Amino acid sequence: MRVLLTSWGSRGDVEPLAGLAVGLRELGAQATVCVPPDEEFTALMARVGVPLVPLGPTVRSVVAGAKPPTAKDAFRLAPELVAARFEALGAAAEGCDALVATGLMPAGARDVAEKLGIPYVLACFHTFGLPSRHFRPGSRPGEPSPQEETDHRVLWKQDAQRVNGLYGEALNRHRAAIGLPPVDNVRDHVFTDRPWLAADPVLCPSQGMTELDLVQTGAWILPDDRPLPAGLEAFLKAGTPPVYVGFGSMAAHAPKDIARVATEAIRAQGRRVLLARGWAGLAPVDDAADCFVVGEVNQQALFRRVAAVVHHGGAGTTTTAARAGAPQVVVPQIADQPYWGARVAELGIGAVHDGRTPTVESLSAALNVALFNETRARAEDVAGTIRTDGARVAAELLLDMAGRGRARASA
Repeated sequence: MRVLLTSWGSRGDVEPLAGLAVGLRELGAQATVCVPPDEEFTALMARVGVPLVPLGPTVRSVVAGAKPPTAKDAFRLAPELVAARFEALGAAAEGCDALVATGLMPAGARDVAEKLGIPYVLACFHTFGLPSRHFRPGSRPGEPSPQEETDHRVLWKQDAQRVNGLYGEALNRHRAAIGLPPVDNVRDHVFTDRPWLAADPVLCPSQGMTELDLVQTGAWILPDDRPLPAGLEAFLKAGTPPVYVGFGSMAAHAPKDIARVATEAIRAQGRRVLLARGWAGLAPVDDAADCFVVGEVNQQALFRRVAAVVHHGGAGTTTTAARAGAPQVVVPQIADQPYWGARVAELGIGAVHDGRTPTVESLSAALNVALFNETRARAEDVAGTIRTDGARVAAELLLDMAGRGRARASA
């Protein structure tokens, strides 16, 4: 049995596919991953022994500029990614029994599966962005609900029109080239009526959150048994647990002066500082011994040894910190990040910062909550409820689906 897994997005969109690929391999299936050719993604797949087929431009080349991508950039990137999917997936999916797509609106993936006659699954890592009466397209949690402004169906219809504007012409042009009829609603075509939700049910409850028939598998966690670097180990053992600060791939979106603001706020709490360099290039503000900088490390091991985790609120980081029992301070910037921050606060496992750009005072207030003994106790309690079998559940479902598809094809 062979399965093709594809995504275009940041580390949080790619690493879960590595987790699913390992889960499939443990069940005797072969998985290939088709993702952007960023150096860290190539290294990740090599580490777990999963073949990688490059897809489109590197993510870092698109998002790591001095300013966030503009609407003009989006209209240039969308048809480029559609073309890349038809080309890369069209070749890589030959001989496969199923195709799983996730990440940035994977227009083109279902179409390749359709042409080859194999099952297709759209997977997402949160419910934010799925048609729902609970979210207004483009809104942030806490903003007025759709009912308070206009009917939510009208707003989601407008969202579908927006997606058509980005992807419709390119998608239907490529579909025509391989003998497929046009689609009139790209978003719903990509999502299908039954997408999979690869998120933990405690952190991301799905009941009633969308009109689609969600299949919730649990998060696709890639086990990581790498030792921490010697220098980091020495720093951790040299004093009390530090506060970790990292903003992942939030290069252009990282809060201004976040390294300085976080360092001052953490020191005001009498804590040591652990900065994750990330794509934002966080660096020490001085050469004091109470601050250490790390690159890409085993967060599963590290987060169990820190006092708190200050981060942007990506699905992967939120899940890893929750699973480790580490209190969190979420400073959300874009997309689903406000949702994860709200969930952290609702669960009592940390605090969500109000606004994208913290000051020393505002971040100190959030840290006061996260570093409270009761918050630590609550985080440890919730850690015991986080499922770790999501990749296995998804792999079993996928192989069952692929097996039934193969049986129908041979009937």
